[in-house]
Amino acid sequence: MNIEKGKVISLVSENTPVPGCTISGVIAPDITVFSLAEGTDISAEHYPEPVLYLGQSGQAQIFTPGEPSQSLSPWHVIYVSDGKDTGVIAPSDCIYIEIGLNSKTIMNQIVKNREVFALKDLVPYQEGKIVNMDIASNDKMKFMVMAFDAGQGLREHAAPGDAMVFALDGEGVIGYEGKEYLLKAGEQFVFEKRGLHSVRADKRFKMALLLTLE
Repeated sequence: MNIEKGKVISLVSENTPVPGCTISGVIAPDITVFSLAEGTDISAEHYPEPVLYLGQSGQAQIFTPGEPSQSLSPWHVIYVSDGKDTGVIAPSDCIYIEIGLNSKTIMNQIVKNREVFALKDLVPYQEGKIVNMDIASNDKMKFMVMAFDAGQGLREHAAPGDAMVFALDGEGVIGYEGKEYLLKAGEQFVFEKRGLHSVRADKRFKMALLLTLE
């Protein structure tokens, strides 16, 4: 991933919209962060394969010409799989992530085409447990959400690719290469491929994980 690893970051503060402009930056293959200033737009385009739009800040309007648009709020997701031309309008400054999927992608059946959903609402807290849900996976990436009850965690391990954690609710402690970092809702943390890391929830904590595979 083209993001500094091993530190707590905020994609929102690092991608401030510029008046009158649209800005995009590639995070990893098929994963791009967009920053749109109020009143700008991304023209409707045809994507032959499905796309996930992940809101980060502001309100983005996802639209298909001739059909009602849908509002994408922070930490909400829209899955677009119908192949229709799709664009984005910014009624206010907004930031979102676009994840391009491929024909090998396995989607969780709970995710429906063009339905907006909040990531943190997909998984419940359960006493004394960690609840995990895979949203999308293919040979290049895996996207999931997890809910940790207080006192739960993942022991130190290494991932087969770079991975980004999105804190969705509460706070968690990220261990990475011998150091600990407090991660709060709205913040992100990136692990390098094979970097030793752990997750500990001293309080209840929900997160999304985007793993890129080579």
